[in-house]
Amino acid sequence: MPPGRKHRKTEKILLDIGRFLVVLVTTYLGLLAVTFFIGRVIPIDPVLAVLGDRAPASAIARVREEMGLDLPLWQQFFIYVRQILSGDFGTSVLTTNPVLTDIARVFPATLELATFGTVIGTLLGIPLGVLAAVKRGTLIDQLVRLVGLVGYSVPIFWLALLSLLLFYAKLGWVAFPGRIDIVYEYTFTPITQIFLLDALLQRQWDVAWDVFRHIVLPGSLLGYFSMAYISRMTRSFMLNELAQEYVVAARAKGLSESRIIWSHALRNAAVPLVTVIALSYAGLLEGSVLTETVFSWPGLGLYITNSLQSADMNAVLGSTLAIGSAFIALNLLSDLLYRTLDPRTRTR
Repeated sequence: MPPGRKHRKTEKILLDIGRFLVVLVTTYLGLLAVTFFIGRVIPIDPVLAVLGDRAPASAIARVREEMGLDLPLWQQFFIYVRQILSGDFGTSVLTTNPVLTDIARVFPATLELATFGTVIGTLLGIPLGVLAAVKRGTLIDQLVRLVGLVGYSVPIFWLALLSLLLFYAKLGWVAFPGRIDIVYEYTFTPITQIFLLDALLQRQWDVAWDVFRHIVLPGSLLGYFSMAYISRMTRSFMLNELAQEYVVAARAKGLSESRIIWSHALRNAAVPLVTVIALSYAGLLEGSVLTETVFSWPGLGLYITNSLQSADMNAVLGSTLAIGSAFIALNLLSDLLYRTLDPRTRTR
C-alpha cells in the first residue's frame, strides 16, 4: 500500500473513532441532564423522602445542605455528574442499599426476560415479514399485517392480565407469577444470574423447567410485541429488495424463487434488520415495567414501580440512567454492526 494511501486510511480511522467518542460523550451528557432535571422537576422533595414530612425544620435544612440542594442548579448538576461518573447513584430509601447494588441485583432478571422476548420476536418476526412481502396483497399478507397491528394497538397490561386469567388461572399451563418457585429459590445457586441459562449449564432439568414455566408467558408477550415491530420492518425491507434489478436478473438466470428470497434478498435486508432487532431489544429493556409489575417479575421494571410508590427518587433516576445507558450502548453497537456488515458505509 502506498504511504499516502496508508496515511489517509489511518486519518480516516482516527476521525471515525473521534466522531464515535464525541457522539458517545454528548449522548451520555444529554442523558445525565435529562435525568437530573427530571429529579428537580418532579414534585417530590428528596429531603422529605428521607426524613419524613414530620421532621423538624432544622433537620430538613441540615440535610438539604448536606445533599447540596441549597446550591445553584448548575453546581448541583456538576456534583450529580461527578457522583454518577464515580459510580455513586445514591442510596435507596426503600432498601437502604446503594442504588447501584440494587440495579446489579435486579437487572439480570430484566435482561433475561428481554432476551427471551427478543429471541421469540426475531424467530417469528423475520419469517412472517418475508412471507408477507413475498405474498404481498394476498390474504396471508393481510393476516400478518393484522397480527402486527394488534401487537401495536393492544395495551400490554390488559393482554397480560387476560393471559394470566387464561393460561394460569383456567388452564394451569404456566407457573405462578414470579421468576422461580420458592422450592428452588434457596437451593438453586445461579452463576450468571440468568436463571434459565444457569439451570441448563448445571443440568438441573427440574429447575430449568420451573424457570421456563415462569418466563414463558411474560417473555412470549414481550416477544409478541417485538415480533409485531420486526415483521413490519422485515416486510418493508424485503419489498424494497425484491424490487431491485439484481432480483430481476437472478430470475432471468433461472435461479429458484426460494434461493432468490432467502439467499439474496434477505441477505441484503439483514443489514438494516440488525439495527431494528437491536432497537427492539432496547425497547424491551426499557418497556418491560408494566409486564414485570403484572407478573411480579423481580427485575428493573418492578424495582422502578416500587421505588415510585415509595417516592424513592434516587432509585428511580438511577434505574432510568441504567436503562438509558443500555439503550445508548445497543444503539451504538447496532451502528457498529451496520458499518461492519455493509461495506458501502465504510467508504463514505
